[in-house]
Amino acid sequence: MTELPLIGEAVAVAADAPGARRLAGARIGVVTFPGTLDDRDAARAVRLAGATPVALWHADTELGDVDAVVIPGGFSYGDYLRAGAISRFAPLMSRIIDAANSDAKLPVLGICNGFQILTESHLLPGSMIKNDHLKFMCRDQVLRVENNSTDWTLDYTAGQEITVPLKNQDGQYIADEKTLDALEAEGRVVFRYVGFNPNGSRRDIAGISNTAGNVVGLMPHPEHAVEVGFGPQSLDGIGGTDTDGLGFFTSVLNKIVGANK
Repeated sequence: MTELPLIGEAVAVAADAPGARRLAGARIGVVTFPGTLDDRDAARAVRLAGATPVALWHADTELGDVDAVVIPGGFSYGDYLRAGAISRFAPLMSRIIDAANSDAKLPVLGICNGFQILTESHLLPGSMIKNDHLKFMCRDQVLRVENNSTDWTLDYTAGQEITVPLKNQDGQYIADEKTLDALEAEGRVVFRYVGFNPNGSRRDIAGISNTAGNVVGLMPHPEHAVEVGFGPQSLDGIGGTDTDGLGFFTSVLNKIVGANK
């Protein structure tokens, strides 16, 4: 993967910072499907956090030696049938499903279309349908961190409000009441929309996790909020900074480093 120069005052792990060498040794896979749009953005976020992004192709049959996987946003296979429905059957997804469910519990983050793919793969419960207003939505969105104990949210605090971009057409999260009650009771609602529900998602849910907390999916795009001057500012005094999304990627790196001590 070609190295990109840092732009602006990027928040990245300093080369001489404690643990930087171990962080740089972490390898985070970023999956590309036909129609994926945000793979390079996700790879950049991984690099800014201090790790090494590894390009993975949907037709690959092996994950290689990656420590975690990001399934980025886009419109895989043009969202034919349903968003993420075809991608679920890609050869690489079989490897990801097995690794996520294994004793090793590979950390997996699904962003937007990636979240849709995770529900289609049954790594996460529920489903995604058209926004309730039937329009494409693009805006900076305030989220509340409901669960900061997953592999991808360790660097946040419970109740923290962050601002990250959101852009989707099939972003309405739905599930039956029994599933929704279970997600609430088990603390598996990881993010909730604050101030405005942009797509009609049940109970304002923006992101959820599996039981183990190694698999997280959300509709908004944290990879677009990782650099000073190139991300959303706080909305009406609510939420944080341009780099609110960077915590996803530093969280999983700290998880990996801690597990490898």
